[in-house]
Amino acid sequence: MKKMMMALLSAIVLACGLPLSAGAASSQPFKDVSSKQPYAKAVNDLAARDIIGGYPDGTFKPGNPITRGQAASIIAKMLKLDTANVKNPEFTDVSTKNGHYPAIAALAEANVIGGYQDGRYGPNDPVKRGQFASIIVKAFDLPRYYFYETKNPFKDVVEYQSHGTNVLILYRLGITSGTSPDRFSINAQITRSQAAVLLTKTEKSKPAMVTVRADELGFDRISVRSESGGIYQDLGNKNELFQAIYTYGKDPSTDGRVQLIPLNEGKGTLALHGWKGSQQEIIKYYVQVKKVNGELRLTLEKTNDYLPTAAIFDMPTAEKITSVSIYTVGGALVSGDATFGTYQYPTRKYIVIDKPGDYIATVRFANGKDVRFAIEAKIPKDGSFYYDTEVLQEQPSLTYDVASSYDGYYTYDKKAANNIGKHTILTENAEAIARVEREPGTGIFHITAKSVGTIDMEFENDVYWMIGQPGDATSGMDRGRTIHVKEMYGIVNVSVRSIFDINPDM
Repeated sequence: MKKMMMALLSAIVLACGLPLSAGAASSQPFKDVSSKQPYAKAVNDLAARDIIGGYPDGTFKPGNPITRGQAASIIAKMLKLDTANVKNPEFTDVSTKNGHYPAIAALAEANVIGGYQDGRYGPNDPVKRGQFASIIVKAFDLPRYYFYETKNPFKDVVEYQSHGTNVLILYRLGITSGTSPDRFSINAQITRSQAAVLLTKTEKSKPAMVTVRADELGFDRISVRSESGGIYQDLGNKNELFQAIYTYGKDPSTDGRVQLIPLNEGKGTLALHGWKGSQQEIIKYYVQVKKVNGELRLTLEKTNDYLPTAAIFDMPTAEKITSVSIYTVGGALVSGDATFGTYQYPTRKYIVIDKPGDYIATVRFANGKDVRFAIEAKIPKDGSFYYDTEVLQEQPSLTYDVASSYDGYYTYDKKAANNIGKHTILTENAEAIARVEREPGTGIFHITAKSVGTIDMEFENDVYWMIGQPGDATSGMDRGRTIHVKEMYGIVNVSVRSIFDINPDM
């Protein structure tokens, strides 16, 4: 009699994680799961697929907590993992005879689940809501959104909590909500019906993303190129094409992966930086995002192409460009209607260069003034999509006002800026580099280039300045100015930079 009771008890325990027969699951609903219950559809769907089962008495017991062993068996079936050929994770409380052992071993090998610090797995322990969130994120390889990317409504979910980030991932994807508007109850037990709902929601809510693994590319580790966030798009494109998220497994140095999540239709590019030992390499892809059956789909096409590149330069004013003509250094016309635009700031402009080479560009502004620029475009040393460019504006002479140079600073010593005192030229043979003339009683200098070089000039009175807001600012003292004279392909440029000391206490 005792053996019969033990056998019956074992059957009941296993039934929580093992399915009913196909016939029973499809033809006989659970006695305690009414079609009116909000979880009925999820429970019956999983039962019909032989993923989840009920008890021998025909009940499902939706309010019972789900155990770690049961959760492992259910998820392993949903993912269709190979549970026949598994590596023993050596949990001290999970023998090979345990009904959930194959699933636990398969998920542990896939780095979805882990055990306690004392070596146990706790197959009969109830799963907590936070734990289940982390299991789902790893099992279904959901996007690893960063904690602060999502508005957090839960007072009991914080960044450095064990499962905090994963809770917000599920919340962002619409998979879960809280036990109240402002609480998730991260340590509360999750019930069998709640687990069924979360799992079926996850299947439907996971974005159709692409994951690129370091080992699949023959690298020890990879990362997204830091330039432009690793996502290369037209400068005028206001809609981000996709999001790239770097994540890793047990060993951050070798398990690197990049998740690519489509956001909008279009075509863009992606550059990945890979390491094999000390060797580095850039791998480039075209990225295509299209809607397929109403869902965004992302595809990658490997390429060695280089793309038209924005040669960026700054102007003293926000004057609009009306046209750009590009010539070779030898004078041959390359384009009489080159692409141009404004980048980031009204005073920052760019000219698009299609091929590597040495060029002279004539830029016409709305005020009718023509300004020439020397542009050098080289094949990038790092193998990325865009040429390495250098731009030099033709400006053989310059009028420079010390006081006006502080426009835009948070604060500065206006009295000192307007009274720099005597100036001293420190560079020998400075007159061979440029002619420097100062208007008496002012800080206004007229500078005309003669030859390539630099001139250091010291002021009698230092000028204090601060950039940024107090508490997050940089301050220092200007001691003078450096005059630079540069030349590229016959284009001569004079520019002035500050000689300064940074305040180390800021």
